[in-house]
Amino acid sequence: MPDKREPHHSHDKGYKQLFSSKRAFLELLKTFVHEEWTKDIDEDSLVRVEKSYILQDFSEKEADIVYRLKTKGNDVIFYVLLELQSTVDYLMPFRLLLYMVEIWRDIYNNTPEGERERKGFRLPAVVPAVLYNGANNWTAALHFKEILAGYRQFEEHVLDFRYILFDVNRYDVEELYQAANLVASIFALDQKMDAGELIRRLRKLAGGLKNLGGDEFRQFATWLSHVFKARLPEPVREKVDRIIGEVNPWEVEKMITNLEITLEEMQQQAEMRGLIKGRAEGEARGKVEATQDAICKYLKRRFGDASAGLQQKVREMTSLEVLDSVMEELFAANTLEEAGDIIREGINKSLQ
Repeated sequence: MPDKREPHHSHDKGYKQLFSSKRAFLELLKTFVHEEWTKDIDEDSLVRVEKSYILQDFSEKEADIVYRLKTKGNDVIFYVLLELQSTVDYLMPFRLLLYMVEIWRDIYNNTPEGERERKGFRLPAVVPAVLYNGANNWTAALHFKEILAGYRQFEEHVLDFRYILFDVNRYDVEELYQAANLVASIFALDQKMDAGELIRRLRKLAGGLKNLGGDEFRQFATWLSHVFKARLPEPVREKVDRIIGEVNPWEVEKMITNLEITLEEMQQQAEMRGLIKGRAEGEARGKVEATQDAICKYLKRRFGDASAGLQQKVREMTSLEVLDSVMEELFAANTLEEAGDIIREGINKSLQ
């Protein structure tokens, strides 16, 4: 029998948590499925099915979301497979069929025998969908029959269905901006890009993010933390968590600015380490002078002309061991005053 399973991939888990909200799932349908039936669905008619139908063979690499739609005279199951792998699975229609059969088998087995033997008994319609965020184009067949050999000759007699495809990287970013809702914002940020472009898109989305409700904004913040950290090295991830976790909807601009500063600091540190690497590989100047130059350049980039006095003090330190220690500690300095304390402590060590 199908059971509850935690998705193996952290990205799958993020989407699973997002679409566990009926409001977010409804937003997905109404924004990205351009069919008449979406107009008649509301939150009250949707019921989350707290089961996973992923087969054991695939339990380590995918997750799913299941909703039941209750309408007059109809019983419909929405089955969304989260396909967040880097490659396209050309047997996707077959995999979906297996999961659909698992749903019907589960319903059949849990329906009293007397009821399921009645002439009027009907299994629910299952509407399959795939959410894919890979960089490559989705080239798998959308119709089941297309993976059957010789289907054209027997087209009237073979099984067929067409699944809905949510292809995150193929949506036009301007259209996502215009939608201005939670799911569209997440799709805009989940597309393949570097951290700098992520900041630019956040600024574009800021106006709409302010209008999100408290629960929606918390969902967005959780997601943003996940996608942002995936683009950053381990040392700055904790800082990103803190910046995003402490913000409210009306402080979006402040959050974006703090994230931008964090990226700039990371770039400055990378440049500084590059200078140090050059020193280690053997520059014409002495190692002490090269390290002094690297620290001074970092101070200038980080704190501007106000750091001129500190740069002069750096030149007073001649111990390579002390300079290396100061250099590492400066990465954690958030203000000019903190940087000054670190450098003064370094000078004291040099005099001992």
